[in-house]
Amino acid sequence: MTSLRGSRNPTRIGRGAPGGVTDPARPSGAYRGLPPLQPGQGGFNPGLAARRERRGWLRRVSRRAFDRKSPFRHFDWILLAGVLALSLIGTLLVWSSTAGSAGHSYLTRQLLVIALGLVLMVGVSYLDYRRIRLYTPIVYVLSSVALLAVLVLPAHLTTVNGAHSWISLPGGFQQEPSEYAKLSVILISAIILSELRQGDTRPRLRAVVIALALAAVPIVLVMAQPDLGVVMLLVAVMVGLIGLSGIRLYWLFGGLAAGALALTAVINLHLLKSYQAARLTSFLHPSADPRGTGYSAAESKIAIGSGGLFGQGLFHGQMVNGNFVPEQHTDFIFAVAGEELGFAGCAVIIVLLALVLFRALRIAARADDQFGMLVAAGVAIWFGVQAFINIGMTMGIMPVTGLPLPFVSYGGSAMFADMIAVGCLQAVYRHHTVFS
Repeated sequence: MTSLRGSRNPTRIGRGAPGGVTDPARPSGAYRGLPPLQPGQGGFNPGLAARRERRGWLRRVSRRAFDRKSPFRHFDWILLAGVLALSLIGTLLVWSSTAGSAGHSYLTRQLLVIALGLVLMVGVSYLDYRRIRLYTPIVYVLSSVALLAVLVLPAHLTTVNGAHSWISLPGGFQQEPSEYAKLSVILISAIILSELRQGDTRPRLRAVVIALALAAVPIVLVMAQPDLGVVMLLVAVMVGLIGLSGIRLYWLFGGLAAGALALTAVINLHLLKSYQAARLTSFLHPSADPRGTGYSAAESKIAIGSGGLFGQGLFHGQMVNGNFVPEQHTDFIFAVAGEELGFAGCAVIIVLLALVLFRALRIAARADDQFGMLVAAGVAIWFGVQAFINIGMTMGIMPVTGLPLPFVSYGGSAMFADMIAVGCLQAVYRHHTVFS
């Protein structure tokens, strides 16, 4: 047996040199061509292990998110892309229209609202299709109670342009219950009009009357605020849902005739508020009061016309920087787009809105049952009518009603309601994809 005492290299025992002694600085055998280890190399590295753990966690999450049974695999990504593009354009326009007077406060709030709205959209998208039917009565009751609270809690209200539509919350936030009433009317009407008896192919007159009675509750409460724009929208939604439910045509035409007579009576009996009547008068006769009730529409048309083909550029609109257009970050956001982005930018916004409407109608056409079809079609009518009224009032072809442009105008309640409606569309689409 060879003793290590007196050896010239009594450092490490190995198989690469006579006597089993090797120098760690000079590897031998299979390790001869490798560079010597540096301090900190080899063994357990906490940083490397943490990075591997994070990468493994991300791989597991992504694998579950895009698994064959995952809801993400059954999303309408084109619809989501259109919504996100409109929200991005709207954020830039809100920032441009408010940077001169409020700095970045509106931009920060809009980004926060969009983030919360996306969370709500994903949450509703994950709901089982049948749970939406179960939650609909709760949504209807809560929205009606909120509309009633607007009328009976004056201490917590905010009045804007003569309408008591907002409830003030802590932290400087405000909520407009009428925005959620749009969704509740669509959902509750879809349930009533889709409950067909055995052997029936269309709803009976009794179902139509019940749907109209339930929709009349939020409509009357919104009219009492008063908010003429939301009332017009809800009436249009109800007409569209009843027509798409398969009701007999003479019933539909009779209802339209009755609605026209009621509108005529409201105008002739002077049941509208003074500012509402003035807005209708200025719409019919725009040159009658250009410095009063017709001022907003006149300045909006000037701003849109001054943009030309490609606009004056973000943050460079003269009308926007001078605050000549009232409510330019909310109701008249399309005028900001016309001046700063020009005809090309306005065309992009209209095309994206048309894309969202097309996907909603496609979801309605491919729905598995009457309820899903009516929900998707009702959301499409909501977005289409509201966008038409908003763009039309900025161009002087529709009365000024205060309806925001979907996904583009500044506002928390409108964005939340729009995102929840998109979540309902995704739920209907996902139900068709999974169970078809």
